[in-house]
Amino acid sequence: MYKTVLVPIDMAHLAEGKANVTLAASYGAQGSKIILLNVVEDIPNWAAVDLPAGLLHKSVEATKAELTAIAKASGMHMDVDVRTGHSYDTILDVAKESNVDLIIIASHRPGLQDYFLGSTAAKVVRHANCSVLVVR
Repeated sequence: MYKTVLVPIDMAHLAEGKANVTLAASYGAQGSKIILLNVVEDIPNWAAVDLPAGLLHKSVEATKAELTAIAKASGMHMDVDVRTGHSYDTILDVAKESNVDLIIIASHRPGLQDYFLGSTAAKVVRHANCSVLVVR
């Protein structure tokens, strides 16, 4: 059993994320810490100029509220973390900061670009310093 489990959730694939929350509860030890994480991609400066002020902040707050609702619906205490940045780098940073033993991450059917660049799940698997469970 694991003491600290990180569950990165892609808000575009919420059903898979909710399933991974349930899975995390079964992999966690009694009194384990489960962290729900979403990474909101940074908006490049050249694009941010044309967007309404506060858009990124509103997106982060809305995502945090949605993750908090998922955590509450699970019936377990879970930490909720929403950050901005690049997905795989941020997932690895949070895992290191929180001394995570297990990352449970969803993997989607790869598109052509994934064969050239690699998916977020693949990058996390290659670079994580802890166990990673990839759920398809």
